[in-house]
Amino acid sequence: MAQELLPGQRVRVTVPGSSANLGPGFDTLGLALSIHDTVEVEITESGVEVEIHGEGAEELPTNESHLVVRAIRAGLRAAGMEAPGLKVVCHNTIPQSRGLGSSAAAAVAGVAAANGLCGFPLSDDQVIQEASVFEGHPDNAAASVLGGAVVSWTDKPVDGRTAPQYRAVGLDVHPDIRATALVPSFHASTNAVRQVLPSDVSHIDARFNVSRAAVMVTALTNHPELLWEGTRDRLHQTYRAEVLPVTAEWVNRLRNRGYAAFLSGAGPTCLVLSTGAVPDKVLDEARESGIKVMELTVAGPVQVEVEG
Repeated sequence: MAQELLPGQRVRVTVPGSSANLGPGFDTLGLALSIHDTVEVEITESGVEVEIHGEGAEELPTNESHLVVRAIRAGLRAAGMEAPGLKVVCHNTIPQSRGLGSSAAAAVAGVAAANGLCGFPLSDDQVIQEASVFEGHPDNAAASVLGGAVVSWTDKPVDGRTAPQYRAVGLDVHPDIRATALVPSFHASTNAVRQVLPSDVSHIDARFNVSRAAVMVTALTNHPELLWEGTRDRLHQTYRAEVLPVTAEWVNRLRNRGYAAFLSGAGPTCLVLSTGAVPDKVLDEARESGIKVMELTVAGPVQVEVEG
């Protein structure tokens, strides 16, 4: 039988957003970014109370169905604990449904909060596992847990009954690498954008992406001069361009100018990785077209502070 936490226990979690795929690393490569959500959780005597400030305040649920609440429950189960009641306060700055890992950050925040409330019995690997269940792939969640860059993968048992295992290892990112996000004003559904992908790809395209994903790992860690080559892709961005024409236009425009631009996750954000600032002239063009520009750095791991 699960042990019950005591009312009054509190924890504060600061979790970074992330970019996934990074061009060729479909559902494999991820990068933590310096835009954060903060979640405060308090154990109460009963019920669930959710407050949301900032991004998603008008759209996200404020009951048991909120992703952070569901992730807290999952983290508590994994730790063999339960809570009589919860008060959750979310301060969100990660844009919702824009390809910057807002959902993964929420899942990580919930699991990490539960871990802190229980005295940190879960390892990073276990936090990644529990948080990735909500996403179905570990690239964003692993980046938010570990910080820096990650290489992730999924083990799907052949019996069809055992749950998938989500795994990741961290990479130390070259200190000169920075990120610039061009964030359109519209949302993108990951599921809808995945539906345009073909069920089969050619051997040539698969070989191309395997090589560029390998180049990308080298570019991120030791050779940032290879970022442009390392962000080339033939598996998903071309197909998604038809439903994300604004993003595709900016990816092409920036790449033609020599910048390592790519579709961040399932979009619609266009992300640029570089060792120098993207010129104001280029960014002003984006701003004038209604795109929000965010100049970011590579972020560290999720932070958990137990209070009281």
